[in-house]
Formats: sequence, C-alpha cells, structure tokens
Amino acid sequence: MADEKLSNNLLQELKRGTLTLSVLLMSGKPTYGYSLVTELQDAGINVEQNTLYPLLRRLESQGLLQSSWDTGESRPRKYYSITDDGRITVSRLGEEWRRINRVMSRMMNEEEGK
Repeated sequence: MADEKLSNNLLQELKRGTLTLSVLLMSGKPTYGYSLVTELQDAGINVEQNTLYPLLRRLESQGLLQSSWDTGESRPRKYYSITDDGRITVSRLGEEWRRINRVMSRMMNEEEGK
C-alpha cells in the first residue's frame, strides 16, 4: 500500500491541476473571491481562499481574467470575469480535459477488467 502522505500529495497535485479550468469555467459571470469559493464548493471542488486568491491574481496577470472593483456596497469587492483569451483557453483546456478523460476512463476500465 502506498504511503498515505505520498498519496495525499499526489491527490493534491491532481486537484491543483484541475483548479484553473474550474475557476475559468465559473467566471463566466462576474464573481468575487469568496463567492467563487462557495460556488466551487457547491460544485464539489473544495478550495481554500489562500489557494484561490493567488490563482485569481495569476490568471488576471496572464490576461485570462479581468477584474473591477464594486464600491457601491458597504464592503468593496473585487469582481473577476473571464476575458476573450480566457474563453479561448477554456475551450482548449476543455478539449484536452475530455480527451484525457476518455483515455483515462478506458485505461481504468481495462485495469478493472484484469
């Protein structure tokens, strides 16, 4: 049996790899960080704020997200939304996700059949 710490690290790595696509998919409408955490959790993706906010900043610096401040409420909020480049990236990542999913499903089914 694999070391539990190693398994946890590998699982974390796998989840981290899917987070970028998940965030881009959830940013079709303007959303702020805490709301995005909640939406992702509701979708079954647990992410902590200290993981999400650096990712949002990185995606913005890469031109995949844009942000704007809403100061109309008692507490200012920074809203993020996907850019045109972000949509193109979602399309490309989505195609690759589906391809990998087909391959991995086939491989796992073959393994289970042994």
